Amino acid sequence: MPPAPSAPAAALLCGEVRTRLLPARQALDIRTAAQFLGLRADERVLLSERPNLYARSPDTLTGVDCPLPTAGGARTRAVGTVAARAALTEGRVLQASAHVTLAAAGPDRRRPWGEYLVRPGVAEPVGKLAPDAVADGVLGGGRHGDLDLGVIADGLLTRLLRHPLIDQCPPLRSRPTRLRWAALPAAPDEEPSIEFTLAEDQVRTVRLRVPEGTPAGDVAGLCDDLALHDWLLSTVVRLFDGIRPDTPAALAALRPAVDHLLHLWMPRARVTGTLAPLWDGLEDRPGFTRQWSALVQRIRDQLALHAIPSPHREAELTP
Repeated sequence: MPPAPSAPAAALLCGEVRTRLLPARQALDIRTAAQFLGLRADERVLLSERPNLYARSPDTLTGVDCPLPTAGGARTRAVGTVAARAALTEGRVLQASAHVTLAAAGPDRRRPWGEYLVRPGVAEPVGKLAPDAVADGVLGGGRHGDLDLGVIADGLLTRLLRHPLIDQCPPLRSRPTRLRWAALPAAPDEEPSIEFTLAEDQVRTVRLRVPEGTPAGDVAGLCDDLALHDWLLSTVVRLFDGIRPDTPAALAALRPAVDHLLHLWMPRARVTGTLAPLWDGLEDRPGFTRQWSALVQRIRDQLALHAIPSPHREAELTP
């Protein structure tokens, strides 16, 4: 039997992440989370209890044969498989993501499917890839008929949201977010970098330069972590929208954040050591943890104010 062909050189890694609150009254415990994310009978769900409860499904694969999104109108066809997975943090925040490694070049003709299936999560162009143009196309959303990683992530999310373990009764109102990312190999004399952008309502984009040879799963893990913390920050910011401070309505709106969200802030908890320093750039600008800390203090101040009886209330209680 001939040996499996060697993996082609990676020119671009890209993916998309969907993040949302699990629509369930109670957070799932670790055993129930494993049942919920059991997408494949032949592979176990990854479970972790430190530093917080975390469960991640095994990868599922989707075959693709379609044009790549490219800036400038060029059409490049790619064939291969996209890897998708789902994760649940503290039994409360659900993420579905899809990612693919795009090779620098491929044959001028399409290979038999079997030759693509031996490289899970890898797609080859028919001909040569223009990595920068495809990165721009991925981050821009592409055109109808192009490779759409968001559709694959959405399909996985929809499948999970139909699970009978979900009672469709979330403890607070929130909106899902979408994060698109593209990672190019850094040149030998180039420092790894990350650029985060709020592209439009609910959509974020991330452009990265990563050390050559960085596994796609590691970059996907970094982007999943970023998407989780961006969702937390965006959700808590919205809790303050339209509420008047020092009112019972404010207390009712903010209490669920204390019960279900505030303890989830743990940037870099599951990011590999090679990529963890990229978070430093996000702490400088836009300043994720700085803004989060300010929001948490505002919530605590509001709860403290409600815990202190007003002079009128004190007069009512005086015998």
